[in-house]
Amino acid sequence: MGSDERLPEPELLRQGGLRLATLLFAPGDIRCTEPQLRRLREFAQAEDPEADAVVALFRERPPGEGRALFEHALAHGVDSLDDPPPQLVSFFRSVRRTPYWVDHDRIDRGARAIVRTGVLSLFPLGDMALMGGYLASRATKPLVGTGAIEYAASRRLIETTQWWLDVTTPGALRDGGRGYASALRVRLVHAHVRAAMNRRPDWDYAAWDRPINQVQTVGTLLLFSLVYLVGMRLLGVRYSDAERADILHLWRYVGWLMGVDEALLPATEDDAWRLLWLIAVTEFIPDEDSKRLAAALVRSHAEVGRGRGPLGSVAAQLSVRVHTAISRLVLGRGNADYLGLPDDPIARAAVLAGAATNFAAETVRRRLPGATAVQEHLGALARRRYAEMLGALVPPDRSYARHLRTPENRAA
Repeated sequence: MGSDERLPEPELLRQGGLRLATLLFAPGDIRCTEPQLRRLREFAQAEDPEADAVVALFRERPPGEGRALFEHALAHGVDSLDDPPPQLVSFFRSVRRTPYWVDHDRIDRGARAIVRTGVLSLFPLGDMALMGGYLASRATKPLVGTGAIEYAASRRLIETTQWWLDVTTPGALRDGGRGYASALRVRLVHAHVRAAMNRRPDWDYAAWDRPINQVQTVGTLLLFSLVYLVGMRLLGVRYSDAERADILHLWRYVGWLMGVDEALLPATEDDAWRLLWLIAVTEFIPDEDSKRLAAALVRSHAEVGRGRGPLGSVAAQLSVRVHTAISRLVLGRGNADYLGLPDDPIARAAVLAGAATNFAAETVRRRLPGATAVQEHLGALARRRYAEMLGALVPPDRSYARHLRTPENRAA
């Protein structure tokens, strides 16, 4: 194969809504070459030295001490500490060297565009980003390795949603904001799990690469950004070119805060499509763990009916059918069948009808003066109420302290 010859289309983008989206929305021929693929694969051996050093510091200090120092530095600045550890100094000085390309006005506009869609935007989060992410078998290995994810899918879905709400709230990604702090804390959770996986004698580096490596982290970022945009468009939402660009800008900054190498961070929608294509070639290869995690996520959708009697049983069935119908439409029949997702033609038809209704309503919104501002207000209200409901189910722990216990011990 010549250095300029394009590689074959990955299986992920050959079926379902992703195939349709590639044909409609991608910037022409996004296939990449073997040298480009080899360059990407170098990042599969790269981790996050700054965050890894902080987690190593935690292990060196008495329990809780290192974390307390981190939280103090996060709230008051690392220079407010007496004789701060060099690992913390390096970490916080690096994250506060804000890149030249960061534009907080654009980030806030992107957040408002997400907020405008209210709880509708949560469907791509669970049914496309999380479910689709389970097709990336190497990325699932740390989830399985913690020993708890299969039995705590509902909690993880809720916690991921709470985190997503934090980072997509206007103003929350400014220094000191809730989303800014949440991004840095989750970055430490990743480093903690990575360290635990690196201590495992059974970690297969040849088959799975480095745990929670740069390719996997930016792949997750694409699920929350580009795949989110694809999902929303397939569900009938009409984002303008400027809105899509601002949403991607928001996630570019989130990725930077979470330690993704700037060389990997897509600057434009065209970049994001090409990166998704490359990652789809090497990462989206499902295995038996993918099936287990998908089944656990489906069970979590049924949890909405728990303890509610016959009405709850109906709600549970409806929840499973709608969520899995969206997953099937986007991921395609082959992927959905492999993951064992239920096939309900009536639910799929209902989702498509809902998408058509959304598209019509969005067309009216774009032409009606003041309608977008009203929709932003209603969306923000719906998100706040939904966050309150989630908080009643699983009280939010934005310190993520539970995840900073040793995964091996948590599994015991």
